[in-house]
This record gives sequence, structure tokens and C-alpha cells, in this order.
Amino acid sequence: MSENYKDILSNLSTDVDQETLLLYLQGKLSAEKKHEVEKQLLQSDFEGDAAEGLQEFKDKEQLQYMVEMLNRDLKKRTEKKKKRRDKMKIPDQPWLYISILILIILIVISYLIIYKYLQNK
Repeated sequence: MSENYKDILSNLSTDVDQETLLLYLQGKLSAEKKHEVEKQLLQSDFEGDAAEGLQEFKDKEQLQYMVEMLNRDLKKRTEKKKKRRDKMKIPDQPWLYISILILIILIVISYLIIYKYLQNK
């Protein structure tokens, strides 16, 4: 199972990676790179709105911490659901399958014996 789907900002933009986006939001990019990121973000309404929302954070240094915290929370929640789903699964029981197969074979053999017996009578 891929871990990328659990990363909060990985699906935000296909062109802008998480590191670049965080550097952009913290104001640590050059003017040329900043313009390139803004151009890529404006190509989609969702990405633009998400970037605007992220820019509303007062403390830009805390942004990295918030992203990591959201990622951890998301991973924890998905792990809980996965564990619950795995817990609900019925484990494979090969002995059950073998015993059912033997029972079916015995029934078929019994039928054949009774059928032959009645034929001879």
C-alpha cells in the first residue's frame, strides 16, 4: 500500500511538491521560483484556494509543524480503520475447507454405495 495518499499536501498539486509549497508559504523562495509556483497554483481553483487558506496562517514557521501534525493524525486514523477492517475479516481456515471436502466425498461415496446396493436388489 502506498504511503503517498496519506500525505496531506501531496495531492494538492501535481506540479508543485510539498517542500516547494512550504518554502513558498514561508517566503523562502527566489522571486523567479515564487512566480513559477504562483503560476502553477493559479491553473486550478482548488489549488489556488488551498494556497490562499494556507497563507492565512499567522506564523509561517509553524506551518511545517501543522502539516506534520495533520499527516500524523491522518495516518493514525487510516491505521485505525485498516486495523478494524482487518479485525473484521474471517481468517482462512484450511482445516475447515479440508473437512468440508472430505464430508462431500463421503456423501458422494455413500450415495454411490446405496445406489449400487439398490440396483443389485
